Amino acid sequence: MEVGRRSAMEYNNTKEGKPLKMKVKFVDDEKDVVKASDAMPLPLYLTNTLFFTLFFSVVYFLLTSWREKIRTNTPLHIINLSEIVAILAFVVSFIYLLGFFGIDFVQSLILQPSNDIWAADDDEEDARKVPCVQALDCSLPKMAPIASSLKAAPKVAPEVFEEKAMIATPPPTEEDEAIIKAVVAGTIPSYSLETKLGDCKRAASIRREALQRVTGKSLEGLPLEGFDYESILGQCCEMPVGYITIPVGIAGPLMLDGREFSVPMATTEGCLVASTNRGCKAINLSGGASSVLLKDGMTRAPVVRFNSAKRAAELKFFMEDPNNYETISMVFNKSSRFGRLQTVKCAVAGKNLYMRFCCSTGDAMGMNMVSKGVQNVLDFLQNDFPDMDVIGISGNYCSDKKPAAVNWIEGRGKSVVCEAVIKGDIVSKVLKTNVAALVELNMLKNLTGSAIAGALGGFNAHASNIVSAVYLATGQDPAQNIESSHCITMMEAINDGKDLHVSVTMPSIEVGTVGGGTQLASQSACLNLLGVKGANREAPGTNARQLASVVAGSVLAGELSLMSAIAAGQLVKSHMKYNRSNKDVTAVAST
Repeated sequence: MEVGRRSAMEYNNTKEGKPLKMKVKFVDDEKDVVKASDAMPLPLYLTNTLFFTLFFSVVYFLLTSWREKIRTNTPLHIINLSEIVAILAFVVSFIYLLGFFGIDFVQSLILQPSNDIWAADDDEEDARKVPCVQALDCSLPKMAPIASSLKAAPKVAPEVFEEKAMIATPPPTEEDEAIIKAVVAGTIPSYSLETKLGDCKRAASIRREALQRVTGKSLEGLPLEGFDYESILGQCCEMPVGYITIPVGIAGPLMLDGREFSVPMATTEGCLVASTNRGCKAINLSGGASSVLLKDGMTRAPVVRFNSAKRAAELKFFMEDPNNYETISMVFNKSSRFGRLQTVKCAVAGKNLYMRFCCSTGDAMGMNMVSKGVQNVLDFLQNDFPDMDVIGISGNYCSDKKPAAVNWIEGRGKSVVCEAVIKGDIVSKVLKTNVAALVELNMLKNLTGSAIAGALGGFNAHASNIVSAVYLATGQDPAQNIESSHCITMMEAINDGKDLHVSVTMPSIEVGTVGGGTQLASQSACLNLLGVKGANREAPGTNARQLASVVAGSVLAGELSLMSAIAAGQLVKSHMKYNRSNKDVTAVAST
């Protein structure tokens, strides 16, 4: 790092304006840590050799002795002194060797899970006894610990801190120190560092140090290294001081429209990925899911004002007249190769007119694309309606990042319906419930309960959980989770009540595979995993539409699993067991 950082304790522990430096002491395992084996009279390798020799020697002696008794017809329960000593030595050596290798080693051999996470034999109870939220029979095999093959890392004594911990962070250069002081004093704006320095990484480092000095708070836990700050300049984030890490899990494979998808999910909610994974399993074992794209169009709705409601109505009639569509479309489309106007719907409120433009946007999510086209039309309309006062390019009739009935009814982005037929035996074996219970719960919870609550597009169990996780992993705008999570989940018993038909209808999934956060390395890798990275040059828009279908399919899997967990009464127990930290929070010092 080019700019040094103060210790976390240096900023938080001050007295009379003077920083109090605390030290971090590194303790080497091999030199300073007292080991249990140090109390033995012999070195560990000699002690092990002794007990190994003793164990196999007494086993050989006893077997030889008992074989001789069998040959001479002597009762086995009659033992002499040497045999008593041999039995005692056997017990002692066995206890030592069992303790040396550990009970966990023996358990790992006995309770080792199957490597096949899609094994259809679900009759045997999971070793965990209570499923990880909704994720019965879908746990992955435990990975063998790798730390034993590595040299133990130095341990940090929690009560003592030493400046040695900061060796990897060099102090700021004289030039950087001068800039930091200028930022702290306010003579150099923090937002201008990238422009003035021409080095985004250095700018972030200087801004970070200045922030720590101004606030007196440490950013020690927030990573700075290992990120390409040039990639976010002017498009993703301003005035960066670091980045956060969110774990990414994989659910699936999800069989959707005859293809398998491994779905990346970025989340900090325990068991969410495992639950979705169980839903994917149920779908796969039942033959997969299918999806249909109903509509594809991003919207933007400016608000304009006139001196009278009559003039506002005149513009409404003009915009909705089919004879004027071709002219308006040509003006709208001239700013983009992919943005193509589809419809314009208008709403009058007194003297104000709201015009909701809808257009295709290729593989981009398309907010900027549609906004440019709308601006072209507004400029054009000024010629025939000079008394039109443009109040704002967005009048909330779009409607972006807010729950709105217009999105629920008309749709925004990609409108997708996804369905599957889950076989009755899969419902009982994998989902641990029955068809009738699921149908009844869906009616009373997702439909009736949501209606009583006055839900707007929320006729589902937890669609936003899956949408948010996939959006974060693939570089979508997380705020658009609001309207993208509009979903109605339907369940119906079919085939004389033996099987379950389940579907999710999502009218406003707003996704893209180019632009914004999709170009960041981590998010781009997740898109690549799904096979939808970047723009589809042969058929523009195909990748974004495929991503929307994957989102809907993942929601279908998540709905199946959570509803099954609730129907089976497993939700609370599994959340309490697997979605709670085991750390002793009282032992964690606040910085």
